[in-house]
Amino acid sequence: MKARVQPMSNLPARGRLRSLDVLRGATVALMILVNNPGSWHHLYPPLAHAGWHGCTPTDLVFPFFLFAVGNALALVMPQFEAAAPSVFWTKWLRRTLLIFGLGLLLNAAPFVRWDAVGDLVARDWSQLRTMGVLQRIALCWATAALVVRWLGDRGPLLAIAGLLLGYWAACAALGDPADPYGLMGWFGTGIDRALLGSAHLYRGEGVAFDPEGLASTAPAVAQVLIGWWVGQRLQREGASAASVARLFITAAMLGVLAYAWQLGMPLNKKIWTSSYVLLTSALAIAGLATLVWRVDMAARGTKAPWWQVASEAFGKNALFVFVLSGLVPRVLGLLRWADGMDSNGQARFITPLPWLYRTLFEGVGSDPRLGSLLFAIANLAAYWALAAWLDRRRIYIKV
Repeated sequence: MKARVQPMSNLPARGRLRSLDVLRGATVALMILVNNPGSWHHLYPPLAHAGWHGCTPTDLVFPFFLFAVGNALALVMPQFEAAAPSVFWTKWLRRTLLIFGLGLLLNAAPFVRWDAVGDLVARDWSQLRTMGVLQRIALCWATAALVVRWLGDRGPLLAIAGLLLGYWAACAALGDPADPYGLMGWFGTGIDRALLGSAHLYRGEGVAFDPEGLASTAPAVAQVLIGWWVGQRLQREGASAASVARLFITAAMLGVLAYAWQLGMPLNKKIWTSSYVLLTSALAIAGLATLVWRVDMAARGTKAPWWQVASEAFGKNALFVFVLSGLVPRVLGLLRWADGMDSNGQARFITPLPWLYRTLFEGVGSDPRLGSLLFAIANLAAYWALAAWLDRRRIYIKV
């Protein structure tokens, strides 16, 4: 990562739509909100992922971010294409490895843990998870950049169709015929276990299964390419009533296709089904169209609403704030103190964030979900304060 200080200016960069920063920032804010509740046992339904099939508002967050990654790719690819091949490959490799490495850093952090007798010991590296959110972003960005560079303007549309249809065919042909989209019947887990090893996969479902695994990264690449296509169209057409109308029409068409496809291939974030890609892309396009109309087409001199200002602050340091929001809880988890005894007579410990939740938020209202949500909002406010401070000083930490 490197910090860049921009000259003081109230205007966006030439040719850059502010709505893109707003969309990316709002997505990061929602990622932080849903990833940091006071208690995972007390969540309002919209703030929890679908159990398996289905799609909740929380299931929109990650695909929206990948869509925004595609939007950003549309901004930088003209610079990459104009540069010498050696410059492109250097920047491509550096960015890919850095984002992937940051993901591994989060998985490994804080490198030590408390053992059963109360000593700090090194973590077990043989169980380190290989994949994750940032790793998927790195692979999707890298692959999409190559597709755009090699296939030009129209080729990526064929790549989108090929990735989504090919993934559908692979699920049907290689999965369990009785349940190709189930946890045990999906074909991708076998690939992840063979290439990454069961010990290095996520176990949140009770078995070695990774929701950011290799096979399901293919349709996620299509999501980035859809974001690229929308971004480059906006860059060419600019913010206008006609461009906004075309975006809404595109969103409606993808939404209809998603509905038809989910009748045979259910919506599922954890295996990133093709129907899920189309639905979430449709909603992301509709959201971006709304922001273009509200933000980029707003009358000059109109004061920006608070949500726009807050989202832009997050959007301008999106990856940095997201990485920090994942790293801080892990580091604070090393700080602990005695908190009574458990039912077996063993010493019980508590760490700063759970203590803060229990002390200030847990008892708020009669519904425990309210306190859990208020803790998440307070946590989000702290990161917004940092993002706003960086933005006021025009400090932007880029990857």
